[in-house]
Amino acid sequence: MDEETLQFYRRNAEAYAGWAKAPSTRLTGFLGLLPRGGAILELGCGAGNHGAVMLAEGFALRATDGSPEMAAVAARRLRHPVEAMRFDELDEREAYDGVWASACLLHVPRDELAGILGRIHRALRPSGLFYASYKIGHDAGRDSIGRYYNYPPPEWLDATYASSGPWTRLSADTSEIKSFDEAPATMLHIVVRKCAA
Repeated sequence: MDEETLQFYRRNAEAYAGWAKAPSTRLTGFLGLLPRGGAILELGCGAGNHGAVMLAEGFALRATDGSPEMAAVAARRLRHPVEAMRFDELDEREAYDGVWASACLLHVPRDELAGILGRIHRALRPSGLFYASYKIGHDAGRDSIGRYYNYPPPEWLDATYASSGPWTRLSADTSEIKSFDEAPATMLHIVVRKCAA
């Protein structure tokens, strides 16, 4: 992860947690495709809003965030362990039925994203599900408060997923949001399934 971006979340964990929006409406559909009580890895859990739903629905959740300060905020809110873990520290194999990565992989430098997606592919069980969302664009860059975004065009993202392992796309759609710095953005939401060997 970009160090300047990570430091932003370390310095602003409480403020960001207070701003964090309600859980994504896409989470319900994602959970409905998983086995009941299945194992979920959440990357970049932020304030824990999505994790709260997963726990309430009876899933076995491993919640993580790259910022130790944000992880502590989420653990307090969830009353559930949250690990401080960077994306490049994921090193498990066939451990999860689902991986949820809401608005976090968009901070991965473009030249590192395929490697992170490959780690996620390995961590999923055969036919496991993976959700991620990105701010789409053309050129990587920083927002008004210094956070790095990879701003991928959809066709580049398609090629990057394909290079990270065999996936089957289940859905892709967009939404319009206002970011923490109040800037508008178009989000691309992607759900894929790991192809069984």
